[in-house]
Amino acid sequence: MAGGITLPHSEVLRIVGVRKRYGQVQAVDGIHLTIEPGGIFGLLGPNGAGKTTTLEMIEGLRRPDEGEIRYGEWDLQHHQKVARERFGVQLQTSAFFELLRVEETIDLFASFYARTLPREELIERFELQEKRTAYVQNLSGGQRQRLAVAVALVNDPEVVFLDEPTAGLDPQARRNVWDAVRHLRDEGRTVVLTTHYMDEAEALCDRLAVMDHGHILDEGSPQELIQRHQPGAMIEMDPSVPIPDDLQLPALERIQRDAIATALVTQKLDETLAGLANWAHEREVPLTGLRTRTATLEDVFLHLTGRSLRD
Repeated sequence: MAGGITLPHSEVLRIVGVRKRYGQVQAVDGIHLTIEPGGIFGLLGPNGAGKTTTLEMIEGLRRPDEGEIRYGEWDLQHHQKVARERFGVQLQTSAFFELLRVEETIDLFASFYARTLPREELIERFELQEKRTAYVQNLSGGQRQRLAVAVALVNDPEVVFLDEPTAGLDPQARRNVWDAVRHLRDEGRTVVLTTHYMDEAEALCDRLAVMDHGHILDEGSPQELIQRHQPGAMIEMDPSVPIPDDLQLPALERIQRDAIATALVTQKLDETLAGLANWAHEREVPLTGLRTRTATLEDVFLHLTGRSLRD
């Protein structure tokens, strides 16, 4: 990375016992995190989980009530200049000047820093060539998000923070942003992002922390979390199928229910599925909506919190 900085430390960021309260609401409640250099680290959780507040404290936009946030050897509460020089930030809602052109917006943000990436490199990287002279107010949602990430890179940061980078975008625009995020990782930068999209977390994150009600519930790679909390396979069917709580089937571990489906969790899909078919045949129970799949991060979240991210 041009002008990039390599820290001789085993981690980029260390968050120790950090708390933040707003009135009676404990937004972040004593979390501990270590984010290692390189890769994409995600904070996964529903709206209101404390993800944005956590990012804002790391970025220096809010001061924690308790705890310590360190970047290498620096305590960021006392070395904010370090954060400004080495961090790139894309906020959940980017407040651009609507009557500035795209290239003027990049130049404006570049004027805040001593070290910057060339404007033309950023415009080309984020495929804004055809919109370089367009006013910000005339950009689509996906184009605005690509501009926001471009602006976050203007100071050639080592760590890039992306807060809900694809919120509200259509599927194609989301995929374009995903490609841009992967490119940041491939350059050797560390990316820290928040999301409440399951597919986004699985597609992008090398490691992630599941967060809810201000707490870190667990941490690991997507596959580690799935194997730890939801190994095996799921047999799903419509919730109207009368599956009793005490159903006994070969290799059946547990039954999960929500408004969308009844799921049987098993380590041996073929044995449990055959047993279910026999049980249903003997009782003439139609298995409507029957389908099988491997577990996902949404299953992990449901297991950890007892509720779905759809809430």
